[in-house]
Amino acid sequence: MLIRDARPDEAGELTEPALRSKAHWGYDAAVMASCREEPTVHPSEVGERRTAPAERDGRVLGFTTVDGRPPDGAVGMMFVDPSALGQGIGRVLSAHALATARAAGFHRLTIEADPTAEPFHRAMGAVRSGGTPSGCIPGRVLPLAVRPVPPRVDASLWKRGEP
Repeated sequence: MLIRDARPDEAGELTEPALRSKAHWGYDAAVMASCREEPTVHPSEVGERRTAPAERDGRVLGFTTVDGRPPDGAVGMMFVDPSALGQGIGRVLSAHALATARAAGFHRLTIEADPTAEPFHRAMGAVRSGGTPSGCIPGRVLPLAVRPVPPRVDASLWKRGEP
């Protein structure tokens, strides 16, 4: 699997697995229509949002974005195509988002996720910090979590035999 920087001309190719991913969790057509803008990737935002697709054999299986300016940022989007769920792609994308955030100088990332994704983000080290109103389903509150971005540890500084 390859994780790389996205190109603006791939925005539509990224949006499609995001929409399939959201629909996978049982949302009806009316909800999907009202929420269509949230998982849409716009060409003009690809670079600014640090967009990174995961692909295998030239096929995009998912992607993530790391949004904002240091010291605090956000995992703006993280989607895995339903056909690729359970293959570790989310875990790899999560690790990539953390590495991207670290390299950019972030100290923490907030994650506003669909409730179905909350267990995944908690397993990756995020801690629930509250809730935030849904941008497309009136009255719904989405879990809000925080994930610290630890500094890179230089293993060469460790003494032999110490963790």
